[in-house]
Amino acid sequence: MARYADCPTVEVETVVDAPPSAVWPFVTDINLPARFSSEFQGATWIDEGKSFVGRNAHPAGGEWETTSYIVEFEDERRFGWAVMSVDTPSASWRFSLEPSAGGRTTLRQWARMGPGPSGLTPAIKAMPDKEERIVARRLEEWRTNMQATVDGIKALAEAR
Repeated sequence: MARYADCPTVEVETVVDAPPSAVWPFVTDINLPARFSSEFQGATWIDEGKSFVGRNAHPAGGEWETTSYIVEFEDERRFGWAVMSVDTPSASWRFSLEPSAGGRTTLRQWARMGPGPSGLTPAIKAMPDKEERIVARRLEEWRTNMQATVDGIKALAEAR
């Protein structure tokens, strides 16, 4: 089991029966994941598409906003952002698209905790003996929402 300082990651994927050009608009729509996630509520672009404010809600953590900065943008290939800080983000997120045989796309969503402080930091400080369980539970929540998001993007892209 991982500790927060290990900057643990999680990744999910699906194969979409559509080319990257058909998947890309869904990946770069910062509000689309709110349709599938139980936590992410939506976002608003700021700074001419270089950053956005995301709104979230969680039964244990209440409601909060974060500012994210676009750190990867390769048309029809990669779209990634760092939360709260480019240098020491509380989390980093990325979608990647890989063309595959038959005009299909392998769509992946990846996320990493830390290295900067996050909403988990107070819980870990209050219960250091439970840190590994706190991190594992949070990663599983991320995995569930991420899989729902890539599956939702797959359904939308294939319906076009």
